[in-house]
Amino acid sequence: MPLEPEDGAKALQLITSRYNQREWRRKIEKTLSLPPSGFNDDNQRKIFLYLKIGLQAYKSRRADPPSWIVGGFATKEVIDRARFIPTVIDPQFKEKDVALLGEDPGEEINDVWWEDMLVNWFEEPEEEGEDDMDGESSEDSESVSNGEESSDSSDTAKPPKATS
Repeated sequence: MPLEPEDGAKALQLITSRYNQREWRRKIEKTLSLPPSGFNDDNQRKIFLYLKIGLQAYKSRRADPPSWIVGGFATKEVIDRARFIPTVIDPQFKEKDVALLGEDPGEEINDVWWEDMLVNWFEEPEEEGEDDMDGESSEDSESVSNGEESSDSSDTAKPPKATS
């Protein structure tokens, strides 16, 4: 289940405010390596993609795995560009859409919250999973019984051989 808008906003704030703190750099790089489908909100997904692409370091196309420039002036420049010119992310964006960038998300955002956020990024809702499993088992049993009936009927209903 993708992140709820509140958690998505906190994740974006974390990326754009704590990039100069050494203890958060690896976690921010890990977050940037995640797929954008982890955001439930389309605007947050667009901001995340902008940051992901904007902060991607130069790499060799053949050998180097993706890496990100987290920390320093280049990171600040990418974030400030998004804050002051929101149309670089999306032509429809206004300043209110990017107001959360660069603000610290607060004291409650710590290592435990970050690990929970990672779990939520990929977690599927349990209720839907249970319903899907029940639905699949009944569909499978119907298709098996239908398959048996059709195979039996095909054996008995063979076309007559043509005689000349």
